Amino acid sequence: MASEEASLRALESLMTEFFHNCTTNERKREIEELLNNFAQQIGAWRFCLYFLSSTRNDYVMMYSLTVFENLINKMWLGVPSQDKMEIRSCLPKLLLAQHKTLPYFIRNKLCKVIVDIGRQDWPMFYHDFFTNILQLIQSPVTTPLGLIMLKTTSEELACPREDLSVARKEELRKLLLDQVQTVLGLLTGILESIWDKHSVTAATPPPSPTSGESGDLLSSLLQSPSAAKLLNQPIPILDTDSEYICSLALECLAHLFSWIPLSTSITPSLLTTIFHFARFGCDTRVRKMSSVNGSSQNAGLGAERGRLGVLAMSCINELMSKNCVPMEFEEYLLRMFQQTFYLLQKITKENNAHTVKSRLEELDESYIEKFTDFLRLFVSVHLRRIESYSQFPVVEFLALLFKYTFHQPTHEGYFSCLDIWTLFLDYLTSKIKSRLADKEAVLNRYEDALVLLLTEVLNRIQFRYNQAQLEELDDETLDDDQTEWQRYLRQSLEVVAKVMELLPTHAFSTLFPVLQDNLEVYLGLQQFVVTSGTGHRLNITAENDCRRLHCSLRDLSSLLQAVGRLAEYFTGDVFAARFNDALTVVERLVKVTLYGSQIKLYNIETAVPSVLKPDLIDVHAQSLAALQAYSHWLAQFYSEVHRQNPEQFISLVSTALEAITPLISWKVQEKLLLSACHLLVSLATTVRPVFLISIPAVQKVFNRITDTSAQRLPDKAQVLVCRALSNVLLLPWPNLPESEQQWAVRSTNHTSLISALTRDYRQLKSSAILPQRKVQLEDTKVIIHQTLSVLEDIVESISGESTKSRQICYQSLQESVQVSLALFPAFIHQSDVTDEMLSFFLTLFQGLRVQMGVPFTEQIIQTFLNMFTREQLAESILHEGSTGCRVVEKFLKILQVVVQEPGQVFKPFLPSVISLCMEQVYPIIAERSSPDVKAELFELLFRVLHHNWRYFFKSSVLASVQRGVAEEQMENEAQFSAIMQAFGQSFLQPDIHLFKQNLFYLETLNTKQKLYHKKIFRTTMLFQFVNVLLQVLVHKSHDLLQEEIGIATYNMASVDFDGFYSAFLPEFLASCDGVDSNQKSVLGRNFKMDRDLPSFTQNVHRLVNDLRYYRLCNDSLPPGTVKL
Repeated sequence: MASEEASLRALESLMTEFFHNCTTNERKREIEELLNNFAQQIGAWRFCLYFLSSTRNDYVMMYSLTVFENLINKMWLGVPSQDKMEIRSCLPKLLLAQHKTLPYFIRNKLCKVIVDIGRQDWPMFYHDFFTNILQLIQSPVTTPLGLIMLKTTSEELACPREDLSVARKEELRKLLLDQVQTVLGLLTGILESIWDKHSVTAATPPPSPTSGESGDLLSSLLQSPSAAKLLNQPIPILDTDSEYICSLALECLAHLFSWIPLSTSITPSLLTTIFHFARFGCDTRVRKMSSVNGSSQNAGLGAERGRLGVLAMSCINELMSKNCVPMEFEEYLLRMFQQTFYLLQKITKENNAHTVKSRLEELDESYIEKFTDFLRLFVSVHLRRIESYSQFPVVEFLALLFKYTFHQPTHEGYFSCLDIWTLFLDYLTSKIKSRLADKEAVLNRYEDALVLLLTEVLNRIQFRYNQAQLEELDDETLDDDQTEWQRYLRQSLEVVAKVMELLPTHAFSTLFPVLQDNLEVYLGLQQFVVTSGTGHRLNITAENDCRRLHCSLRDLSSLLQAVGRLAEYFTGDVFAARFNDALTVVERLVKVTLYGSQIKLYNIETAVPSVLKPDLIDVHAQSLAALQAYSHWLAQFYSEVHRQNPEQFISLVSTALEAITPLISWKVQEKLLLSACHLLVSLATTVRPVFLISIPAVQKVFNRITDTSAQRLPDKAQVLVCRALSNVLLLPWPNLPESEQQWAVRSTNHTSLISALTRDYRQLKSSAILPQRKVQLEDTKVIIHQTLSVLEDIVESISGESTKSRQICYQSLQESVQVSLALFPAFIHQSDVTDEMLSFFLTLFQGLRVQMGVPFTEQIIQTFLNMFTREQLAESILHEGSTGCRVVEKFLKILQVVVQEPGQVFKPFLPSVISLCMEQVYPIIAERSSPDVKAELFELLFRVLHHNWRYFFKSSVLASVQRGVAEEQMENEAQFSAIMQAFGQSFLQPDIHLFKQNLFYLETLNTKQKLYHKKIFRTTMLFQFVNVLLQVLVHKSHDLLQEEIGIATYNMASVDFDGFYSAFLPEFLASCDGVDSNQKSVLGRNFKMDRDLPSFTQNVHRLVNDLRYYRLCNDSLPPGTVKL
């Protein structure tokens, strides 16, 4: 024993040294290597067994257990059976002897090591593994230990990791399922007996005066007074040990429920017991007692009891999340809901001492979270099932959910509840759409609840009712492109909109008066505006008044967003029915926007400029945005009235333009300026009134934009205004025949507009060829950027419009396009400029390639092909970073547009496009790990194949008729093979997005053009691809795509199943290293010759799993093992 004793002392000092904060990393590595070498020795486990029983050093124990873990999971196959027996007998004895004194993490690790042995050897060589666990649970002294073992077994055996063969995984699951009934019975017994034992001693309190009021709803929920009475029993007070055992039992149940199917082994008495424990979470007395008694021990006990409630709710939610409910289980489900709603009622009950909110604040946050999860699962998974039960009071449930939602103590809790309402409203909407016959009856049933919901959600977004909470919301930091306040408002408005869809009249009559109230305050500000020496000032100075004004303006801004969000519910089929409501809204909005622009509230001086000025700007911007939301309604209004009396319509649009024009100036704050520009774009693009061009306000904007001496607007605004002006001239007027469109005049005007916008740009042509000084170059870049961003936007906005619009647009742009092409070579080494130019050309190709005509298009492509030499591509991709890569990507995108063009026009470019891809771009990027450029290159190759199939496969109808089978002539075979080779190579690279995209491309080519069936693919490539896909699965490098890879493998193999089974599979197995011939034949036998997709993919995944398992086993055999 001396050597073991000495080894133990040495190990202890090594471990202490390793974890000492003065030890260097170098020394740590030395120690680690030493320990690893020790662990690899045959027989090291004997030392570890001694260490475990003789040391008190946690590090040494942990190390010893890791050695065992490694031995069992990776080397077990090679351990002599005598040693295995010894280990199986010694470790459980050690656990039994020391479980009370071991630190919990060592005890849990030891349990896991024993369970790992069971995973390998039960029931064949370790037959009493599970019976031992059941005995531990049944003996009072070792119940906690048995429960820990049971939970670990459920975790490790029910869904084992991958180091087992598929057959063994299936066997383990079946063995466990056989034990489920016994185990659930035991757990029910433990929980019931602890509850009963402690209930007896709890004295029954006298009935409280408030307890009667909830009885009626409760009896109706539970259908039986006895069940209600049971749930009304006081909650027992448990000692620490009982509490610990209950928490372990509930943890076990939660894990078991995650994998066992719903069945009758989950008995009503088990469910009732779980619900008893769920009550621990909603019992505020527990906390009260602990705070009264004052001692920290009691406080800890309170928290522990609250935790029992959380664990019980976890069990319930595991059951709830299963969508597949057998018939015989439905009744149990109903009972579960009834019991949970009893809890919900308990949580939301008001009495003299408590408001609902203060009750919820006292409960454990995790308990509230679990409860909200339950409600979400109920509404999303089970509501449609339960609603049909006449005895289930859905409306009363909604009333409880309402109370629960609007008394949430945290914002996150409130958001989660709003999500539940959204799910409910979606469910209701789809139900009504599918059952038009009794639509009214369904709506009447829920109408009151929905109106209440709407009113309360609207109150919640208003400072008038909810200032304290709203001021806590952060409106500065962006998270996912929105601030906390914006998220709050957006989620609330989504609920408002969904109610509007169901109950339009109610929703409108609830929202509009509230909007009116706040508008009155805003419109009344005019009387407080006074003229001072420096301009206008708002004469409201008292602190209280300023605060009230701030709140009112914030609310007005939110309500304007709400009104804008509802715009879609006034158009389409319901236009006439809801016309008056919409007209009222639009008239108000037009009035408000004009008022804001006329008295220039955005420039006014205020007593609290840091608060009130942003408020006034925001209200003005939101009123413009809300009006913009009604542009589709205005368009429909225009088409209805343009023949008879359009006066009302003309007046609305003219007034709106009067409100917009003063704001289009570089002096106006950007937020407001952009809102005005967006509204102008919508009027020009969506509404398109014929008289727009003749309105003085619009002409004023034209003059301002085309006047070179005027100060330019900020980039975004300049682009928007130019788009609006261009669209006024280019877009066909609605409701008018072609003959009345006045194209000639509009064309002349458009040409002069573009000419004015591009004056400086077109003058660059002469100077660009000369070498430029640094300052001059920067100025040139600014002109290029400003002009191209405007032109690109104009082209993009009309790319989907009529031919006539596009023709006029191209005529106006023609000279600028030619200038761009002439400038391109001069800037080829300035990747930022090239990037903008290619963006512009890409937009041209996408929108105006027909108008540009073939000769000019050819000239452009030829110029690009000449400029992008191998050297230039290498410089862009390798040396210019992301901008250089973007340039090449845009160039490839332009080529994608070209090769997709139907007809023969651009076919002559195919050879040079393919050679550019395969000989110039591909060699540069093939070996780079970075994904830059690859996705675009492969998309281009896919488009080349997909849209130009005849370039490779000449199919002649006659030939196919004569031979009965279309064996097509192949052309350009070398290029086709090179492209396929590139696709194959891409599957060997780690980039998962590229892998997914390229697999999708191959599958598409097979669906559309029968790629896998082509002779060249079938005979020379098919099984190479299958081989690569299987290797990828074996290496687990792209595990997220398992399913897609399985389906693609099937589609390829199904072209030639005979070849797959008779030649490919045996060859594949023969070439697999790390497995012996016997294992190979087992793998081959297990791959059944199925020809349907589900069975085939299952076989593939089985093959891959077992191949990995065998390799693992073989690696773990001691060196020199002879296998027979």
